[in-house]
Amino acid sequence: MTFYEQTPVPRPITILEPPISRPSDAPSATQSPIPIHPPRDTTPNDPKRTTISSPKPFPLPTLRLENRNLNHPASALLFTSINPATVLPDCLQNVLRLLYHTPSSHSFTPPPTRSVTLIFRDMDGVAYTTGTDLDHDHKEIHFNLNHISNVASRPNSPTRVRDEIIGVITHELVHCYQWDAKHTCPGGLIEGIADWVRLNCDLSPPHWKKEVDGAWDRGYQHTAYFLQYLEDIFGNSTIRHLNDHLRHHKYHQDSFWEEQFGLGVEELYEGYVQHHKEEERKNKKKQDDL
Repeated sequence: MTFYEQTPVPRPITILEPPISRPSDAPSATQSPIPIHPPRDTTPNDPKRTTISSPKPFPLPTLRLENRNLNHPASALLFTSINPATVLPDCLQNVLRLLYHTPSSHSFTPPPTRSVTLIFRDMDGVAYTTGTDLDHDHKEIHFNLNHISNVASRPNSPTRVRDEIIGVITHELVHCYQWDAKHTCPGGLIEGIADWVRLNCDLSPPHWKKEVDGAWDRGYQHTAYFLQYLEDIFGNSTIRHLNDHLRHHKYHQDSFWEEQFGLGVEELYEGYVQHHKEEERKNKKKQDDL
């Protein structure tokens, strides 16, 4: 079965309109359940609010929580900011919905993750995901308590702390459930997919912006915006299909992108760069006309 057997893939023109990680500052979020976009479903009472609309939830692994320093000042702040018993399952449902189809679909073929343990402790960096000593099917997400304290010391901290925690958790959960081309996928694409999920959960932080003056595989939000461009051009489920392709095949840059999009990644990225510059030009003209 080819990558786009059911839907022929259009070839983009020059300008087109329309997982161990240590993420940088994490995103802002909304109240649980965490909305996702797309698809965007509205409720009668609030047309701007987005909700999870799957007919039934995805099966979840065993979820565990561990705090290795209850005396840390961030510990009290952590548990007054979120309820892990609801936030962790909500985040994981969104991750699965964006990376896969429905729970009953034949294409629901995630990695065999049997448990996820969220561990808050003192360490360097922000967070990372790893397998356990038992086996790689049991995942651990390590989250730095000091980072929570640092966020709390910034302006607007009452709203940012909860948003930061949920954003980091979402990013790291992607690493528990994404495919990696049999351990050959470049790190920039791995991290880009994780931030693409974060972006489509409406969890992008205020400091994120599209920057096109570097390589496509810088990872994190830089690659996430490029992946969103591909999703916009080639249609919904593009990144789902890409993730599924990473399940079946080792990564070879010359063939990986050609097989799925009919173009090499550098040509695709050049289309994204030109599209972004055209959007900037239009926005500047609008500002000048005001």
